[in-house]
Parts: sequence; C-alpha cells; structure tokens
Amino acid sequence: MGQKVHPGGMRVGVIHDWKSNWYTGKKEFPGYLIEDIKIRDHINGKLAHAGLSDILIRKDKQRITIDIYTARPGIVIGKSGVEVDALRKELHALTKKNVHININEIKRPELDAKLVAQSIAEQLQNRVSFRRAMKRALASGIRSGAKGIRIQCGGRLGGTEMSRSEAYSEGRVPLHTIRADIDYGFVEAKLPFGRIGVKVWINKGEIMPEGYGGLDTDKDVRLGEQDQARRRRGGAAEGLGASRESGRDRQRDRSDLGPVRPQRRRGGGRGGPGGRGGRPAPRDRSAQQDNVERPRTDEQATSAEGREQPQVEPQVETTPAAVAEAPDTTSVKQQTEDATKREKSADAAKAEKPKASKPKAAAKPKAESRPKAEEKPKAEEKPKAEEKPKAEEKPKTPRTTKKKAE
Repeated sequence: MGQKVHPGGMRVGVIHDWKSNWYTGKKEFPGYLIEDIKIRDHINGKLAHAGLSDILIRKDKQRITIDIYTARPGIVIGKSGVEVDALRKELHALTKKNVHININEIKRPELDAKLVAQSIAEQLQNRVSFRRAMKRALASGIRSGAKGIRIQCGGRLGGTEMSRSEAYSEGRVPLHTIRADIDYGFVEAKLPFGRIGVKVWINKGEIMPEGYGGLDTDKDVRLGEQDQARRRRGGAAEGLGASRESGRDRQRDRSDLGPVRPQRRRGGGRGGPGGRGGRPAPRDRSAQQDNVERPRTDEQATSAEGREQPQVEPQVETTPAAVAEAPDTTSVKQQTEDATKREKSADAAKAEKPKASKPKAAAKPKAESRPKAEEKPKAEEKPKAEEKPKAEEKPKTPRTTKKKAE
C-alpha cells in the first residue's frame, strides 16, 4: 500500500495549526465533525469560481467564525456585500447558530498550492497542453520567490488510452524536513475522456522557532554564492576541495592520517618567470625522463654535442639536352620474326602438305641459300608436281599388263 503522508497533516502542531479549532466531549464530537464537513462543502460548491484557497473554522457554544482565504475577494463579497450576507444566511440555516464570516485576500496566488492546482486544472479543461500548463506554473512560482515547486499530473494525459503520470519540479522540496513550510494542493480536472488529478507541492522556506540564533547564514543566498563569498574572504586554501574541507570539518576526520602536506608552487621566485609577476615556466619533461628522444639539431643547425653541421644544398634534378639523331651506319640490321607468325605459317603448311615426309627433306638443302620468304611456295609446288604423275602412272601399269595378258 502507498505510504504517502499529507504534508500539511505531518506538520500540524509543529509549524502549522489545525484548520478547525473547537473542543467538545465524546458525545458531541460526531455532530461537530459532520457540521464542519457540511460547511466546507457548501462554501466550496457556491464559491468554486472565486479562487478559494483555505477555509478555517472556529467554534464556540453559540457562535461559528469562518475565515475564507481567496484570490478574488470581490466575487465573494459581491456588490455592497450582497453575496456575503446571502452566504451568512445559508450557513445560519444549516447550523442553527450565529455565523460570522471573515474574508482574507491572498496577495500572491502563485505561491498557493491549491490555487496553482486549480489554474492548471482549468487550463486542462480548456484543452491546453498539460506540459505547457505545468511548466508555466513552475516558472511563475519560482519567479514569485518559492524555494522549490513540484507539480504532478496523472490520468489520461493528452487523451491517450493508457493512463500515466508526469511530474516536473524545480528547486528543492524536502518533504521530510518538518520545519520546511511546504504547501500542498490537489484538484481534479473533469474532462470528456476521464479525470486528471493535479498535485502541487510548494516550498516557501523554513520556519524556525522564536529566538533561534544559530548559524549566521543568509537564507536567500544559494550554496554556490556562499562558496564564492568564502573564497573572496581569503580562506586558508583555495579550490572546491579546500572549501569542502573547511566547510564540513574534514580536518577532524584526518586525525589518524597525519597532517596535510601544503601544496608546492611551481616555477621560480617572486617576480621571476614562475613567480607571481609572470606566468609559470613550462616544465622540461625531457630533462626528467631518459627515454625521450631528443632532436639531433636545433634551429641554428647545431648538434647536441655542439658541432656545427655543414649546410646541405638541395639537389635539383636537371633534364639532359636532346641529342641530334644521326644515321646509324655501323650496326647491321637483322631481320627477326615473331614467334606467333612462325606458328601460324607452320600450321598452314601442315594443312596443305600430304602426310608423306620425304619431299620436306628434299626441300631443306635448297632453301638454305635463299631467303625464307621464297622457300615456302617452292617447297609446296615441287611435291605437288611430283605427286601428280606418280598418281597417274600407278593405275596404268596394271591395265597394260592385263591387255598384254589377254
């Protein structure tokens, strides 16, 4: 179950007072309580549009005093007090007692949680975006001087099917600090698709007991400004860590750890390059570390050992002048053939020549003295001339022999 406590009821008797002040026995107690509830419901129902914030009731045996706190006292009073008189008569008929009404105006409605919740609920009913209404109320509350404010809306926000709750806060709202004056207000906005609840918490500061003279700290000064003021006064140490130690008594916790070593200043003495007169000199890391690669020469071309290096002139590539072409009479030109051409000619010769290899052997000695270009056609023609008579003579010999035999 939820364990949330009403901020007003939690502080009753400490910094807040009861909203109904009367005392009676056990027998009359239920009647007095129901009478209070009827009075509040009647006033809230009739003056709902008047911006009511709070209703305080004090009772005697024959008299009831009602204090109404509102942001619009003119609506409650009416023209020449007509509305107040009508309300007094209605309450007299309801309680059968004399009723006295006091109307009090709220000067700053931005700091009243109930009024802020009412304004947000009215905006939601007028189809205003809930985020815009919440953020506007946050800004106006902080601007009016609130220490902190928190606003939460729950329900079908934006008309969605799934209900959810969203909250925005600014400043600090310490709900568990009893002396913090936190005002709480809750209002329901009635929309066509359901109700949206609006909760508002406003922290108005801390209420200290009378005669309290503890810490001399300015309540209006923020923590950051206090730190800056402490540094301006010239504390023993500077920086965020030092301010925390001096502010929260960290030195007491270091009793077992020994004294704190003072920080060493870098650079030279006063007025030198590292003193107060100028900037601190940069550290030469290469002098402390042995594994740092040092430059061999500096800007004046002086080596690390002190020897001067010779000046190196840049080498510029030059293109040689063009040589005049002369006829080459000494070298003998040799004709060469491509290997691919030789293979093609050899394949063509094989396709034309018969399978017999004898004419090839006869053609080789004749082609030695002649150029190669002339060898091929002659080598091809000779075997053809020799083959034809041989082919004709061979069938003739058997015919002649047959005739002679016959």
